[in-house]
Amino acid sequence: MTSVRDIYSFIDSFAPFASQMDFDNSGLQTGDFAMPVERAMVCLDATPAVIEQAARAKCGLLITHHPVLFHARRQLLSDDPAWLLARRGMACIASHTPLDIWSVNDLLAQRLFPGRVTRLNELIRVCTLSQPMDAATLAAHAARRLNAQVRYCDAGRPIAAVAVCGGLGCKLIGEVIGRAGEEGVPDAFLTGDAGHHDFLDAARHGLTLLAAGHFETEIHIVPALAEKLRAAFPAVEWLIPNEYGVINYA
Repeated sequence: MTSVRDIYSFIDSFAPFASQMDFDNSGLQTGDFAMPVERAMVCLDATPAVIEQAARAKCGLLITHHPVLFHARRQLLSDDPAWLLARRGMACIASHTPLDIWSVNDLLAQRLFPGRVTRLNELIRVCTLSQPMDAATLAAHAARRLNAQVRYCDAGRPIAAVAVCGGLGCKLIGEVIGRAGEEGVPDAFLTGDAGHHDFLDAARHGLTLLAAGHFETEIHIVPALAEKLRAAFPAVEWLIPNEYGVINYA
């Protein structure tokens, strides 16, 4: 019988939990390492709706990208995902920044511009365009490829290379701006979330900034991780949630 520990150890083998960033809380969130797993669900977030789907499907384990236990809290109320998981007797493993480092941004970059991807640093990937685009064309391309609504600021110059970092990657925008003038530095930065002042700062430094949505820039990790887990643990039934309910990933 496959255990929670077996699955945890497998994830740790390619996305080490020890690699997580200081602010993160990846690892076992609820349950016990010894719990047996016959059916499991992989998702971005353990929302009440996802937990309910997993419970109806009789899943013993939920694997999430974002941790259930992230910020300190003074109460654990009945609508809290951690409470709901415990009440259902469901284990939960979260792998946040370890998965970011392993593959989230590689998948995002390949989704946008297949085959033309290099690494800027541990998290940021760079897509080299076959021919330069303007900001509006790039935003439209990203919207189609990611099925997203894309907000952007236009720095007013042709874009030959795009840095990408999903989720809240705008926190790393300084690493792109700080390398201005170096050969091969991107002309644009695409991330999930960006605020008003992020757009202003990017434009001031001559960098086109695009925000394509937190969910839209990270969702590709879910089927990729489910496929990897399914290959490693064929005796476990692996599910992913969608807006219509639970589907088998094949």
